[in-house]
Amino acid sequence: MIVDVLIAEIGSTTTVLNAFQDIHTDNPKFIGQGQSPTTVVEGDVNIGILNAIENLKKNLACEDFEYKEMFATSSAAGGLKMSVHGLVYDMTVKAAREAALGAGANLSFTTAGKLTPNDLKRILKINPNIVLLAGGVDFGDREVVLYNAELIANLDISVPIVYAGNCACIDDVKDIFEEKGKQEFLHVVSNVYPKVDELNVEPVRKIIHDVFEKHIIHAPGMQEVKSLVTGAILPTPGAVMEASKILKEEIGDLVTIDVGGATTDIHSVTDGSEDVTRIMLSPEPAAKRTVEGDLGVYVNKDNILELISLETILKKTGFSEEYLQSLIANYPPIPKTDDEKTLVEILTKEAVRIAIFRHAGTITSTYAGDKNKVAKGKDLTAIRWIVGTGGALTKLKAGTSILESICNDNSPHMVPTTAAKILLDHDYIMASVGILSKKYKEAAIQLIRKSLKIGE
Repeated sequence: MIVDVLIAEIGSTTTVLNAFQDIHTDNPKFIGQGQSPTTVVEGDVNIGILNAIENLKKNLACEDFEYKEMFATSSAAGGLKMSVHGLVYDMTVKAAREAALGAGANLSFTTAGKLTPNDLKRILKINPNIVLLAGGVDFGDREVVLYNAELIANLDISVPIVYAGNCACIDDVKDIFEEKGKQEFLHVVSNVYPKVDELNVEPVRKIIHDVFEKHIIHAPGMQEVKSLVTGAILPTPGAVMEASKILKEEIGDLVTIDVGGATTDIHSVTDGSEDVTRIMLSPEPAAKRTVEGDLGVYVNKDNILELISLETILKKTGFSEEYLQSLIANYPPIPKTDDEKTLVEILTKEAVRIAIFRHAGTITSTYAGDKNKVAKGKDLTAIRWIVGTGGALTKLKAGTSILESICNDNSPHMVPTTAAKILLDHDYIMASVGILSKKYKEAAIQLIRKSLKIGE
């Protein structure tokens, strides 16, 4: 069998391989999926890919297998680690954080103001894949961003540096890196915070994706993966965001919830309601991602278990304590038995509940003569669709009910209302569609509509 496009999604716990046919026609098809535990621990993620290929061949009932094109996404071994450095935390730093998270990065370190000796030590210890330097509105403060650029250029690191600060400093920043012989590592893009209360995150997201493809090796064996891939490589969360953005163009405001083994990611694409916009204290990006690194249903299951308590799980399941402890002790990356799935459903529901509260903003009242309301954070009240993706939500029977449980018309958090409709990524191809859209947008749109069963 010769497949048009094969896409490898290399996750923290599971490697998924999706096969697509008839990409160049009016009726592109998702024809099958293979899965395997990711093999970072073994020292080579290729082992997991090869195992997933064998699983895919079995599912397709074919012996011979070839592909014309292959793309990949990865969040293995911590994914894309970034450090972000700006001027004022609630302004340029926040804007830079939003841009980095939306591109699919995991933020390892952020600073505001002038970098300190301890800040520099921490950057070296973290050894980020990319450093994002911002600071100052256009034609505003120059001192801090140039001071930080000098220090970063002096660091003993050889990683891409993205500059997205005051446009008046661009030539000086270029000179600083050229003097240190590091001009090849510097990437300049337009200011992420050009004016007060104005965000400009998309150019930064794009260059992060470009830099990721050219420079980043995430996990043992990724160099060999690059030799197999004929198309793009993106961080998996960034690919999910790309899919969410093209889907928003098709069906309207949405939030995508991706529960994985290590993290729970929320991607919202909405400008919010007009009523809330009028009382918003500070701007939010139209496309926003938050990543909850403590809310994974495999790697970080113990964190969620502590939040729920074993007593609560025992009441919900009727399991004996001894049996529950046995389930937890022998917890697999991909659940197989009904009881294992029941436990994962409970963990998934708690992960989704906490993650949406952390993502959504709040409306509070102030008292200055008359009672007034102010909004802070992301407004999800205009959301029309809630999209569930990731293995936990798409492969479990309770996926729809879990997502319905976060809707609330009277919550102090600006969560989706009960008017929002649920869509599940039945084929589990959200990330694949996101990276596929870079080259085959129309095919990507048709494939995700089929997976979500829109129009059926």
